[in-house]
Amino acid sequence: MNSKLSELYAEVILPVPLPNLFTYLVPEELQNKLLPGMRVVVPFGRQKIMSGIVRRLGGKPDKGISEIKSIQFSLEDYPIVNERQFQFWDWLTEYYMCNPGEVMNCALPSAFKLQSETHIILNEDFTEEDTMLSSEEFFVFEALLSKKQMPVSEVAKLLKKRNVYQLVKGMMDKGIVFIAEELDERYKPKMESRISLTAKYQNDKELEQLFIEFEQDKRKSKQLESMMIFLNLYYKDKEKGFVSKKELSSHPEVSMSSIGTLVNNGVLTEYEVRVDRLPLQGNRITPPLELNSTQQEALTEIKSLFATNNVVLLHGVTSSGKTEVYIHLIAEALLENKQVLYLLPEIALTAQIINRLRKHFGDKVGVYHSRYSNNERVEIWNHVLSFDPGGKETRSQVILGARSALFLPFSNLGLIIADEEHDTSYKQADPAPRYHARDSAIVLAGIHGAKTLLGSATPSLESYHNAGTGLFGLVNMKERYGGIQMPQIIVSDVKEAKRKKIMKSHFGPELMSGISEALAAMEQVILFQNRRGFSPYLECSLCNWIPHCKNCSVTLTYHKQSGQMRCHYCGYNQMVPDQCLECGNQHMMIKGFGTEKIEEEIGILFPNAKVARMDLDATRTKLSFQKIISDFEERQIDILVGTQMVTKGLDFDNVSTVGILNADQLLNFPDFRSFERSFQLMAQVSGRSGRKNKRGKVIIQTSQPEHWVIQDVVKNDYAAFYKRDLNERDKFSYPPLSRLIEMTLRHGEHELVQEAAMEFYSLLVSKLGNRVYGPHIPIVSRIKNLHLRQILVKIEKQVSVTEAKKIIRQQMELFSRKKMFSSVQIQIDIDPV
Repeated sequence: MNSKLSELYAEVILPVPLPNLFTYLVPEELQNKLLPGMRVVVPFGRQKIMSGIVRRLGGKPDKGISEIKSIQFSLEDYPIVNERQFQFWDWLTEYYMCNPGEVMNCALPSAFKLQSETHIILNEDFTEEDTMLSSEEFFVFEALLSKKQMPVSEVAKLLKKRNVYQLVKGMMDKGIVFIAEELDERYKPKMESRISLTAKYQNDKELEQLFIEFEQDKRKSKQLESMMIFLNLYYKDKEKGFVSKKELSSHPEVSMSSIGTLVNNGVLTEYEVRVDRLPLQGNRITPPLELNSTQQEALTEIKSLFATNNVVLLHGVTSSGKTEVYIHLIAEALLENKQVLYLLPEIALTAQIINRLRKHFGDKVGVYHSRYSNNERVEIWNHVLSFDPGGKETRSQVILGARSALFLPFSNLGLIIADEEHDTSYKQADPAPRYHARDSAIVLAGIHGAKTLLGSATPSLESYHNAGTGLFGLVNMKERYGGIQMPQIIVSDVKEAKRKKIMKSHFGPELMSGISEALAAMEQVILFQNRRGFSPYLECSLCNWIPHCKNCSVTLTYHKQSGQMRCHYCGYNQMVPDQCLECGNQHMMIKGFGTEKIEEEIGILFPNAKVARMDLDATRTKLSFQKIISDFEERQIDILVGTQMVTKGLDFDNVSTVGILNADQLLNFPDFRSFERSFQLMAQVSGRSGRKNKRGKVIIQTSQPEHWVIQDVVKNDYAAFYKRDLNERDKFSYPPLSRLIEMTLRHGEHELVQEAAMEFYSLLVSKLGNRVYGPHIPIVSRIKNLHLRQILVKIEKQVSVTEAKKIIRQQMELFSRKKMFSSVQIQIDIDPV
């Protein structure tokens, strides 16, 4: 038989930033088992081993490849990625101009992506008498005598060195060690030890006889006591059939050594079972609340529009009750055995909404975001993968999550809700794919034949424009739930207050009065400042020297709590200097203010108030969001200071006053979207006040009280804002009236990146003409020691963006052939925000 007839090849996606798939030979034992979407382990390069996803089977390797490596083995006997996911991955790869491996890397939980690690193994034939060893080599040799082998990363930790490859090479040359690649299995199932009665002693007579023996032998008193406690726990829930070892060992009167003896004597049996890290909540299910007339009208209109539109925009003012409308739509999707994806821009929002959803849908609700551990994310992935429409497995039928939840293995998706659709957190900045979750959700829904609902009190101009042109359906909710009035908005002129010297630090008289009145009425306050840290920078009072990051072209932000100055771009930090490093002056001035400074000063001005802060620094862990939000809900906090996290859809009953400390910082940012973002942030944070019981109050501090954006916020007039901002963008052909593609060139040498940018710009202009702008130096021109240059391409709505991207790819190919620019990186961002 000709063996070539039985050869089968597989195209595999590997998590590497290369533009192609990789062809491997399928071994005979896998030929009848392997399916697209399965994880396989393959060799890569000279020594590495890694896991990839089988994209397709069949085909032939490219001509000229002398040796085709074989797949080593499969990690599961079922696909973990389905065909609809592959369609979605393909679209992301094409639209966002990235590589399949980059999409895979983004899509899969880290625990699914295995890569071998280099281990050093002791050569048993080596004798140290024959060789001179350095102190470091001897140290590693001694460690290997007991361990026999260890990963290179452990060697680095042992020696407290970053790079130990030279040392390892030296030890290999001396014959002390040899190296091997071992696959690092990242996902570890959670196991629970359980203890139960053996079959013999489930018989009452045998058990009675056992107790007689215990009572006759005083040496077995501990066994008797432990057995009694075990049986008490066992019979409390006999149907369960076991007692967990953890529960048993936590009992103070139980001797675990006696339990061990009972196991050895065949009275009890101990075994391990795999358990879920995300246990069933067992919530009592209540039906969705009855809608008021405005909500019911909106729901009816959405359902009617879904008959002709795949996407509907729900424009509802803050506190109009949009979430209840979402809940009714989810309930209807579940009745049809459909899966639902509920997207939120911030992890912080999931903490509040998860409780509302679980009240109505119980364990059908799952949560998926980056603050979950790798193992927890794998288990959510598996819940979604095993969903059985109409069957028993309906856990995580409704997924609540941030943008990464788009990549879960949905098989029967019926509805996607993108709440706060305007939020820029939906856009991924780094690494590739630089996708927008809202736009990608619409495509994903289309692949599944599902509907998409976009919700916001302040829609993005793109979405509102799409609704205005008939591309999306549009539903409006103009009234707050329960007839509560929109908040009273007071504009505080800080320029005038400073002139009159009536400011208290960063707080104008209107804000001070508003806070005092709220605290006196036992009400809560939110203060918004969109800058974390204590102050943006320090400055020498004598020579004006300012500490800068050594890796980036930015000042270091002062964080008083940690006594450090930090770069918010690369993470570099240093302690605050005792004196100016230029002139030796010991007086360093604090310039500007961030959330940390506001938290400190408000605590001094209102010493009896309980103050907390919610920003990235205060919410590093998964539970930190929940803790701050629950404390604020339970009125353990009087004043909450925060960045834009506090603007995003949070619902607090007792907040009567909101202060926006520096509106000018938002309005004066040099970006064509700055007015849109200013309106959205101010309107959203204003919406946190007076949500349940009475009309709230918002104080906006600014030196530009007559600015048209602020006036539109005061009037809550989104339509007027939209019309004026759209007219401004029309003059310069900015989105939504055009499409943008931004290219950033990066290199460590300043002159080379400038020359490369000019060359690439010329190549683009030769094909795209005056649609190309630049190259220009961005505001932050150096990040992580790489100098940056940016080129912008504006594409008219009537011109094919696909054709424009094709031209850009061709010009990138020409550019890459120029040897002197081979080390210059080009980063592409489609539809930058």
